[in-house]
Amino acid sequence: MDERTFRVMIRGSFDALTDEQRAALLAEAAEHDVLNAAFTPEGGLTYDLSMRPFFTFRYLERGEREEDIVAAGERAQAKAERWLGERGYGYKRLKVSAEDMDLMPLAKRQRKARAAG
Repeated sequence: MDERTFRVMIRGSFDALTDEQRAALLAEAAEHDVLNAAFTPEGGLTYDLSMRPFFTFRYLERGEREEDIVAAGERAQAKAERWLGERGYGYKRLKVSAEDMDLMPLAKRQRKARAAG
């Protein structure tokens, strides 16, 4: 059976940050800019705390069946919650969305490349 690839996004907002936590996040903001966004197994975090309190984690998860997308979302959410919890960052309104990359339509260039072998 082929392995499936899932892209999972966890969106939420920081909540009740202390001045020290806010300063730490602002100091690392360049590392978490949306221009650096990537889906990785470890997870990529983006935010712009100077504009708004929202954040997005991006995870690359794997599974064997289409139905594994639910478990992939749960694993990604647990990773995000663990990251936030380890740093003591308060958060609220987590929302999980996931896409099965095997079900995504191919772009014209991708179809040509696949046809060419």
